[in-house]
Amino acid sequence: MLEISTRKVAQVALMARELTRAEGELRAFIDRMGEDEQAELVAIMWIGRDSFEAGDLQEAIATARQEATTPTADYLIGTPHLADNLEAGLDALGIDVQGVEEDVIGR
Repeated sequence: MLEISTRKVAQVALMARELTRAEGELRAFIDRMGEDEQAELVAIMWIGRDSFEAGDLQEAIATARQEATTPTADYLIGTPHLADNLEAGLDALGIDVQGVEEDVIGR
């Protein structure tokens, strides 16, 4: 289904909640991802903010690839409510957000 691990998505959401402290770390984390993972991350965020339905995941990913005109980190960091939208996107895709975030925090 997704190339990006839910752990990475949860890590981005957690860092986005601490943006004033962790912006550089978040930017570097996103920049180290491959293009496919970055497109999927954007698609998950779009699903979370209701720009796409969960059933349209592949269309959202394709759109993210086609519309990538700025660096993904810049785009995502400039998006209001990034963490909330990522969590809502994972939830819409049927992924247990809380369990994944607890796993990230615990390590």
